[in-house]
Amino acid sequence: MNLQNLKRVDPEIYDAIINEMEREQDKIVLIASENYTSEAVFEAQGSVFTNKYAEGYPERRFYGGCEYADVVESLAINRARELFGAEHVNVQPHSGTQANMAVYFAMLKAGDTILGMNLSHGGHLSHGASVNFSGMFYKSVFYGVDRETGLIDLDEVERIAVQHRPRMILVGASAYSRTIDFKRFGDIARKVNAYLLADIAHIAGLVAAGLHPSPVPYADFVTTTTHKTLRGPRGGLIMCRAEYAKAIDKMVFPGIQGGPLVHVIAAKAVALKEAQSDEFKRYQGQVIANAKCLANEMIKRGYRIVSGGTDNHLMLLDLTDTGITGKEAEIALDNAGITVNKNTVPYDHRPPTITSGIRIGTPIVTSRGMKESEMLEVADMIDGVLKNAKDDPFIASVRQRVRALCKRFPIY
Repeated sequence: MNLQNLKRVDPEIYDAIINEMEREQDKIVLIASENYTSEAVFEAQGSVFTNKYAEGYPERRFYGGCEYADVVESLAINRARELFGAEHVNVQPHSGTQANMAVYFAMLKAGDTILGMNLSHGGHLSHGASVNFSGMFYKSVFYGVDRETGLIDLDEVERIAVQHRPRMILVGASAYSRTIDFKRFGDIARKVNAYLLADIAHIAGLVAAGLHPSPVPYADFVTTTTHKTLRGPRGGLIMCRAEYAKAIDKMVFPGIQGGPLVHVIAAKAVALKEAQSDEFKRYQGQVIANAKCLANEMIKRGYRIVSGGTDNHLMLLDLTDTGITGKEAEIALDNAGITVNKNTVPYDHRPPTITSGIRIGTPIVTSRGMKESEMLEVADMIDGVLKNAKDDPFIASVRQRVRALCKRFPIY
């Protein structure tokens, strides 16, 4: 990556970028919602399309000179439609939350009831949390997971839906490690005459690879980010049935956004092409294999995984009975060179700023080429740190192990 012009013009930003590159290279990153893009995605996002304004849609722009922007956006749309089997796709949302916002604003009225997964049980802010626009503009009711099994109780979801008659049901999670039954959610939504919005931001790559059931046949709307398991640039997209296409497009622009980020859409198109490859399918299979291996090893070492394991790319480690909080675990692991995020666990008695758990994901370490044998090594290091969180010499020794492992698996 040639940054010499940046170094000359803005050495402070240059230094921050170099430091970030070193951080990513020298640490084991287990943030479930992050990934490393390909160099081709980088090149597309840093291209001359950064310069272009292109309000509107292909062949329906409000600016001149958009003929190549049209090529880029049309490729992104067509690739997403083919990859996911969707009738209509909008690739302009700047984020997953803005994709959800567009669906809400297009189909609901302020004060309508929405039913989503409880944030503290693994849901997402934009699924009705009171601190988010979705909880401010709409009346939110929630379902969660069973206290004993850690699984979504679909009979309970149906009971709540029948009781509250929501206008829209949200399905999708940011910290749920089991396969989601989109068909059953679709049945529940039809029973109460609600729209079904499936937010697959975390599992989009798995869905694209055919390793997780797709919501497209059952949901009215499917939203996703384009980073995370999809391994593209940070951004969002919306898929929907053809009957809703006009309303969705109108709400994205001019409803909630102005000009699209054409350089990001170009990078989305590249990532979507990469996701059509056999290599990408093998990658997603290894993501799941690594997650299962890591979860099983942590269970063997006496830790509790919410729901007892994982079917996807992540797991939620419940530290309630270990004597260490999620915040303490996050700090200790980071000092050892292992990056995770503190996370509430279902029925957590600690606040979100402290938490009783940590969320662990395998997309990034898999992108680096690590496999099951490395996951066993990572589990050993995590276990050691959690049991010796205040032992500075021990933490330093793990930091050396982390550096050695990272050196074996360079990012780029």
